[in-house]
Amino acid sequence: MNQIIVYGSEYGTTKKYAEKLSELSGIAALRYEDVKTLQNYRRIIYLGGLYAGGVKGLKPTVKRIPSDVKLLLVTVGLADVTDPENIRNIRQSIAKQVPADLLQNTVLFHLRGGIDYSKLSVLHKTMMALLYNKAKHLPEEKKTAEVRAMIETYNTKVDFVDFHALTPILEQIL
Repeated sequence: MNQIIVYGSEYGTTKKYAEKLSELSGIAALRYEDVKTLQNYRRIIYLGGLYAGGVKGLKPTVKRIPSDVKLLLVTVGLADVTDPENIRNIRQSIAKQVPADLLQNTVLFHLRGGIDYSKLSVLHKTMMALLYNKAKHLPEEKKTAEVRAMIETYNTKVDFVDFHALTPILEQIL
């Protein structure tokens, strides 16, 4: 089957996963900005970092995907992917970016990434500071596991990258 790995990464964690998946599968990986056409592929594996409620590069990419292509969509973010509430939130966001007809034939996977506050752009540092300040003032009963984790790791470097988490994706594509 003619396949390609396409990824959208801002700070490199998603790129790490895409490159490792490419190495393990033998499928070429390209940044979404570098893909000229998606017309010749039967399956597209898209990895995208989660930023501000969206998946990096997903919206412009899905506009170029033919309707008969099989899509595997892999999100990479800080949220604990074993928490059903986090998964529900991620999937609600995806539903806003992917047309319903394509989404119903899409297989979804979710991976944990990382963050290094020292490498964030001014805009992203500002956004995270605003989120942190809002989160730390929430009543304890309103703090989700994701919010508590963000408060605990704020302004540090955390890395949850786990290449073993690629195994179910590999099983799907090989």
